[in-house]
Amino acid sequence: MDEVIEHVAGAAELARAAAPGLAAAEDAQLDAALAAIADGLERAGGELVAASREEVAAAEGRLSPAVIDRLRLDDARLAAMVGQVRELAALPAAPRVAGRVTLDGGVEVEERRIPVGVIGANYEARVNVTLDISTQLVKSRNAGVLRTGAAALRTASLLMDRVVGPALEDAGLPADAIQLVRIPARDAAHALVSLPRLIPLVILRGSGPTTADLAATASQHGVRTLAHAEGGGVLYVDPSADEALALDLVERSLDRLGVCNRLNLLLVHTSLWESFIPRATELFERLSIAPSLPPHDHPLGYEWANDDERSATVTVAPIEGPRQAAELANEATSGLAASIVARDEAAAAEFLGAYRGTGGFWNVTTRLLDGFKLLSAPETGINIDAVPGPRGPVTYMDLHLRQFVVAPSDGR
Repeated sequence: MDEVIEHVAGAAELARAAAPGLAAAEDAQLDAALAAIADGLERAGGELVAASREEVAAAEGRLSPAVIDRLRLDDARLAAMVGQVRELAALPAAPRVAGRVTLDGGVEVEERRIPVGVIGANYEARVNVTLDISTQLVKSRNAGVLRTGAAALRTASLLMDRVVGPALEDAGLPADAIQLVRIPARDAAHALVSLPRLIPLVILRGSGPTTADLAATASQHGVRTLAHAEGGGVLYVDPSADEALALDLVERSLDRLGVCNRLNLLLVHTSLWESFIPRATELFERLSIAPSLPPHDHPLGYEWANDDERSATVTVAPIEGPRQAAELANEATSGLAASIVARDEAAAAEFLGAYRGTGGFWNVTTRLLDGFKLLSAPETGINIDAVPGPRGPVTYMDLHLRQFVVAPSDGR
């Protein structure tokens, strides 16, 4: 464990030393670095895809299909990553000054946004997440220490060494600003959340129990966390629904099984149960999805994406109406996202008015609860905390501290 702590602390020291250089960067430098990352991705794309193939081959038979799907990098996904980085570069940087007001007596209050300094991140074995978090840290002028799942460590290392580090250097920024934990030991995750002087904030992604365990360790050491652990989309089918649209949304909500905003719980109004469930079951069979029908031997909100053996499952349950559906989603699920399929505007208003989760949807899939899809920026994850602060998709705009500077308006 001492060796692990030393490794993580060494990476954090490098990031901390580089942080002031990144904090002082001009907007043009940030965007030049991101453009260089996109160019580097295109140049190194063949190597990255080849490395990913080897990681997928090593994971076959050892990890679940859902985990392997998250792990896989192919040409199409690489092209999407390049496109997202270029779009991020085109977005405005977070303003250093968010506003000014003058108080009675000629005192001016300036509200500023300043970087956190060094932000840590612990997340699943997905090379695109390594890229998403790296680029958002650069855009927000924060240094970082990243730890990915061991299954994706080779691809992530290539990404940092061949793409991110050189791009920062080419833009005149410190290449050490974004560090990657290079050892696969699980203890490294606990080390990451145990260094408040070096890494005061850590983004946590992954399964609920793992993230809760790391958040508890962080709390003991005085490290703040942004946790993105629980998910599971809810879809309620109202009596007024277009059933063809409902089935289409079910299918579109299951295009990927290992993501948090996929369909997890399908609620069907009791009046539609006899007619709609056979059609839904036929669709599930075509998609190789197992419906979990009543009586259930698990909580209704059980998140299938985190169950490696049964990720291809959706819970299906009857419900009495839109308010009851929203209240069940509030009480039994994480509160990530819920959608109603309805022609009746009053039913939609009742459902959306009662739902308190992060994203409410009407006649659209919960898969749209995503930083890039909603906000045109990659996300570090989706925050579902029921407290003030960044909620929903967390992007580079949220990775700052608020500071007030108060002075006489005439500067004397």
